[in-house]
Amino acid sequence: MPSERIFAIGDIHGCLDKLQRLMGKLQVAGHDTIIFLGDYIDRGPDSKGVIDFLLMLKEELPARFIFLRGNHEVMFLDYLAGINQQAYLYYGGTDTVDSYSGDTGTFSVPEAHRQFFNALESSYETPDYVFVHAGLRPGVPISEQVDEDRLWIRSGFVNSDYDWGKRVIFGHTPFIVPRIEKNKIGIDTGAVYGRELTCLILPEIDFVFA
Repeated sequence: MPSERIFAIGDIHGCLDKLQRLMGKLQVAGHDTIIFLGDYIDRGPDSKGVIDFLLMLKEELPARFIFLRGNHEVMFLDYLAGINQQAYLYYGGTDTVDSYSGDTGTFSVPEAHRQFFNALESSYETPDYVFVHAGLRPGVPISEQVDEDRLWIRSGFVNSDYDWGKRVIFGHTPFIVPRIEKNKIGIDTGAVYGRELTCLILPEIDFVFA
């Protein structure tokens, strides 16, 4: 029986065209797992289209899907609840609001999309890896990490050589190329800034770009 592979995909930020091209390059089988590291929305041109496409993939592909929560999804849910709305718009949310307004100019989020955002997971573990949007707090066991760090931490994690006992696969902090270190691999390569959307294939540590 073929061994299970894991496909981990970095921050999409509304770049539907790059997501579609990337998925077209992947040969996914039923025993595989696809993990998205969050930040599906904001800053890019088609956040609504990205969520529509992800929901379609989950229905059509045989693989197991894991959707993680990014800090931009948290801000969007706060926006929908009337919390920190101006801050959300400043940090890229205007593009998402426009995407959900469409040609009519009336902002509306489908119920299936609301359910998607509310069901996102904060992290995912396998025997060898932990997948998270932003990173982990050095010196803190995986089981004691908090969502504030999983979603927002940056330099304190990125610059750390702390060993959590599992390699951390993360997004959130954009690099020109994937950052490969003994304790972690960063795969946000700045798709929304004109660079590539990255997929990491494990356990081989192969990369596919679009």
